[in-house]
Amino acid sequence: MDFGYIFSGLLVGLLVGLTGVGGGSLMTPLLVFLFDFAPKVAVGTDLLFAAITKGGGVLVHHNKHRSVEWKIVGLLALGSLPMAGLVLYLLTNILQKNDMITEIMTKTLGMALILTGLSLFIRSRMAHRSHDTAVQRATHLERFGKWQGPLTVLTGIVLGALVTLTSVGAGALGTIALLMLYPRLPTVRIVGTDLAHAIPLTTVAGLGHFFMGHVDLILLGSLLVGSLPGIYVGSLLSAKVPEKILRPFLAILLLTIGIKFMV
Repeated sequence: MDFGYIFSGLLVGLLVGLTGVGGGSLMTPLLVFLFDFAPKVAVGTDLLFAAITKGGGVLVHHNKHRSVEWKIVGLLALGSLPMAGLVLYLLTNILQKNDMITEIMTKTLGMALILTGLSLFIRSRMAHRSHDTAVQRATHLERFGKWQGPLTVLTGIVLGALVTLTSVGAGALGTIALLMLYPRLPTVRIVGTDLAHAIPLTTVAGLGHFFMGHVDLILLGSLLVGSLPGIYVGSLLSAKVPEKILRPFLAILLLTIGIKFMV
């Protein structure tokens, strides 16, 4: 194992614990720019990394908080998993040239990071509004009537494409989408539902990249060794670090990195 990779996992895990920002938004750019990994390897490895690290979070939300809305998870997965399969098929059989795959993944990664950075500026405001209007019981109160289900599936389709191509989007962007679709759900249920949907999506996408040869297992193991204690320590420190300072800083950082990928 490489201590540089372990330290990077520790750093990203610490920031995830402090801010709740998805690891893919931070880890993938770090692997590309600092360690010079090809975007496809950074994305593939990070997807399996996310699938493993998010598992513990779902157990907490389901067993302790009972905060996973499984009906919504099913609707999201109905769109995201087939789309993930389609994107993997295209990457394997149609977009076979390495330079073409790299170009597509790089540009899409830049776009996803820009969207994630922008979402951080509005996430707190939307979450506060959701909290103010939250009902006391678990509910699927629908904002868009008969279109609620199809729009949720469509959201899954978009997330499936973004996550499979970039490893970014399952966290921050998924949360924003759910806050817009289900504003009356308490924030803890939004987070738990988004986390539960991210696991099958990142697992399917990650395994697809693994069979394409885009996963570095030594890198994956090193990142896990560093990130797990980092997430734990970050979670403990989260109450002591001013979020109003740290979150805008991360948003600006992600916007800058996203623009760099785009150009």
